[in-house]
Amino acid sequence: MWQEKWDMKTDKRKGPSFKNDRKLAERKRKFYGKGEKRGDRGQGPSSDSLLICGRNSVTEFLHAGGVRKVFVKEGKKDERLLSILSLAGEKGTSVEEVSEDRLDELAQGIVHQGIAALLKPYEYADLDNVLSEWEGKSPILILLDGLEDVRNLGAIVRTAECAGAAAVLLPKHKSPPVTAAAMKTAAGAFAYLPVCQTGNIRQTLESLKAKGFWVVGADMDGEDLYYEANLKGPLVIVMGAEGKGVSPLTKKLCDFCVRIPMKGRVSSLNVSVAAALLIYEAARQRSQS
Repeated sequence: MWQEKWDMKTDKRKGPSFKNDRKLAERKRKFYGKGEKRGDRGQGPSSDSLLICGRNSVTEFLHAGGVRKVFVKEGKKDERLLSILSLAGEKGTSVEEVSEDRLDELAQGIVHQGIAALLKPYEYADLDNVLSEWEGKSPILILLDGLEDVRNLGAIVRTAECAGAAAVLLPKHKSPPVTAAAMKTAAGAFAYLPVCQTGNIRQTLESLKAKGFWVVGADMDGEDLYYEANLKGPLVIVMGAEGKGVSPLTKKLCDFCVRIPMKGRVSSLNVSVAAALLIYEAARQRSQS
């Protein structure tokens, strides 16, 4: 079971183990038990359908086995495109050559770099499966409370994966869907980092607290500076909506809140930037344990 909560008023908490588990992609299938699938919701390839564009994104999803079909521009291809097509062949993924105009039409304004891919329906990970993989360790979870911009979602998933977090949690009724735009911003991170769709925020946080997690909210009026707070141990970082921040009800469920010092005239940071600071501070504290 999870380690018991430490006393926040003392400094007796021993440094917990923390692994940037790069084998998440290899074990990815184990995460997807009860998670829900989201496919094309009929709003066009650049909105809710999962057509991604760009060489890095296509490459990462091919490696992860998440591509249904590849579209590549007709004509001469450079070595990078040829290597991606070779990878598609190794994975048994079908490839269709299309005109650049057709590729532009599919991408609908997204820079495609001569290649795009239609993904398999996105599968949300099952949180219980994720936690079982991290039992006895000190995972970092990021819960997004009311986030609206899919590009911020993609940026946070990218940061979380790079920092070695365990998962990003999306409340079912208070989060944007995983779209092509989010995946493009994430630069392939969705292929490796589990994203869990959860139900009621209160129930989710109370369940995680019972498992030994501390819940920290990002708030402009937080009692501690984020780099002075103790962010070790199993941790849930709660990030709020753009402009509104963490909702009052969710804030009451946090064990404590932290703030980021603002020295300029602009009153706040973009939510994905703020999340990056907290995630990496939590990772830094683990690396010094």
